[in-house]
Amino acid sequence: MDRPIKIFTGRSNRPVAEKIANFLQVPLCDAEVYNFSDGEISAQYNESIRGSDLFIIQSTNPPAGNLMELLILIDAAKRSSASRVTAVIPYYGYARQDRKDKPRVSITAKLVANLITTAGADRILTMDLHAPQIQGFFDIPFDHLYSSVVLVDHINRMKLDNLIVASPDVGGVKLARTYASRLGTDLVIVDKRRPKPNVAEVMNIIGDVSGKNVLLVDDLMDTAGTMVNAAKALKENGALKIFAACTHPLLSGKALERIESSVLEKVIITDTISTDHIKCDKLELVSISSLFGEAIKRISDDASVSHLFESVKR
Repeated sequence: MDRPIKIFTGRSNRPVAEKIANFLQVPLCDAEVYNFSDGEISAQYNESIRGSDLFIIQSTNPPAGNLMELLILIDAAKRSSASRVTAVIPYYGYARQDRKDKPRVSITAKLVANLITTAGADRILTMDLHAPQIQGFFDIPFDHLYSSVVLVDHINRMKLDNLIVASPDVGGVKLARTYASRLGTDLVIVDKRRPKPNVAEVMNIIGDVSGKNVLLVDDLMDTAGTMVNAAKALKENGALKIFAACTHPLLSGKALERIESSVLEKVIITDTISTDHIKCDKLELVSISSLFGEAIKRISDDASVSHLFESVKR
């Protein structure tokens, strides 16, 4: 590597940043991020970053301060003469508002893309965008990783017999098809109608789940209503054990209560969002740090990143 690689992190997900640094066998460099008494965020790099290949690891899940931290760290890096600044965003927040689906609303996914680019990021590295076309909102190099690279291996080790993959809604069919293909199983779809935001009403099951173990897959889990209702519908249609896998565990509101009281046997999640504060017996964590670490190494070495996941594109 011609340029020294430096890994920094904001405060949204320090545990995964430490794992990535350990994978790369480099220290997590020293940056100070703090709040003034009125809540305003400040950031300072406590070592020279001039000429460095700098990677800032920061998920942008709520609160909005996480996004602001990322922007401030990018701006500080550019003003400190870093050679290249890559924003490593394990979870890209505000991605669900990716189009104008009703009058007088914002397209926040594009707004965030503009903010990150204007702040000075030279490159983006993220995972499982809610809408893959968001990559087109950026005019800088963009690398999109897939959690299925690690989750499928984990599921295979569970040795689930008579397994079938299910999408909890029509929008997740492409993702579910990827899992079904890699696991060598069939695919079913839970068709639902959503009367209002964060409220899901299951309508019917497209496919046969009778007498089968089911793996529900989705890119994120917010209130868990969609996944829990889908699992209930699958159970009522004759499914045996029902498992779920999701990349981004937002788990807001009564999500944990819903999961605990649901028919779900286990929910497999990744650490794109910090879950250190969450206690739930049904959650099983799989780290994506090694995948991000390998991608960062390849970016720094000017090697192909797509080689890591080209077999699982969706």
